[in-house]
Amino acid sequence: MKKTAKTLKNAKILRLTQLSVLVALLLIFGFTNIGYIKIGVIEITLNIIPVAVGAIVLGPSAGAVCGAVFGLTSFWQAASGTSAFGMMLFQHSPLYTFILCFIPRLLEGLLTALIFKALMKGCKNNSLPCAVASLACPLLNTLMFVGSFILLFMKTDIFTNLYTQSAATNIGAFFVWFVGLNGLVEAIAGFIIATAVSKALLTANKRLKL
Repeated sequence: MKKTAKTLKNAKILRLTQLSVLVALLLIFGFTNIGYIKIGVIEITLNIIPVAVGAIVLGPSAGAVCGAVFGLTSFWQAASGTSAFGMMLFQHSPLYTFILCFIPRLLEGLLTALIFKALMKGCKNNSLPCAVASLACPLLNTLMFVGSFILLFMKTDIFTNLYTQSAATNIGAFFVWFVGLNGLVEAIAGFIIATAVSKALLTANKRLKL
């Protein structure tokens, strides 16, 4: 009984430690801009990597926490003027900007974890689930963020100017243009880095039997 209690305690400590490290990375990325590659008004974020790792290794609740931290730092960048694009959105509507920054990121962490759990039920090892979930996280981030931006800001000058710049003839074409490079880079980075890190942590945790 004591051994079981100790094992559970160690597992909890390990889980909290790993979550703390991932949250710390997200805060560093968010407050120092290390996690953002800026090209004009478009921002490519690497914050999806800690979110994906947290979701895969630690589960839905941790994925949601990591996603929420990502969302809050993203909103802070908009409110503080650190992000030029975010500042434009914030000046138009702080509420809509908060929804745009926070909700998609929280959901991406939660959904990534649920995707991983669902895939693990039919797999003998975690290689495929890790890869699919790691790819799903940046794709969810991009799709939900851009989709939310269109829904929330469609009637604003910000959207109109970007739409004109894109030379798109419909919303679908604009969506593809807006996703463009940032979506591709995020997907590649998420797939390669998050998959490798997640698999390593899952293997380490399994060896520790925690």
